[in-house]
Amino acid sequence: MSTHQQLLYHIVFSTKNRQRWLTDGFRESVFGYMAGIAKNQGGFAIQIGGYYDHVHLLVRIPAKLAVSDFVGTLKSNTSKHLNDTSELLRKFGWQDGFGAFTVSTSQKNRVVAYITNQMHHHSHQTFEDEYIDLLQKHEIEFDPRYVWD
Repeated sequence: MSTHQQLLYHIVFSTKNRQRWLTDGFRESVFGYMAGIAKNQGGFAIQIGGYYDHVHLLVRIPAKLAVSDFVGTLKSNTSKHLNDTSELLRKFGWQDGFGAFTVSTSQKNRVVAYITNQMHHHSHQTFEDEYIDLLQKHEIEFDPRYVWD
């Protein structure tokens, strides 16, 4: 029998110290670069969006890759690219950790809409509150003292 899979993840992480480095116009080029890195790893970025200080991705990740390896490569390659090519930023970095939440195919369109509407969404909720809500919604235990680096 052949192997079949559909592994979708909603991945969330912020810029280092939640600096507002993802400015208008620049943000979209960062997201495009991230989509290319996902593809180079054998994955597929269904939707990438975010706000000035964080990013959300809905991605398909191959089963042969650990989620942490996928995200680590995505973050390190993006940081290196931005630090090597951007005249606007110096010492760009992402936070050390990330959130990864599985998504069923039936919820894919809902998550795409959520990611697409990040700019509007954050007119009334901070990233910190949003992230805590995601952890609670997905029943992930956490110690509030260690959520932020």
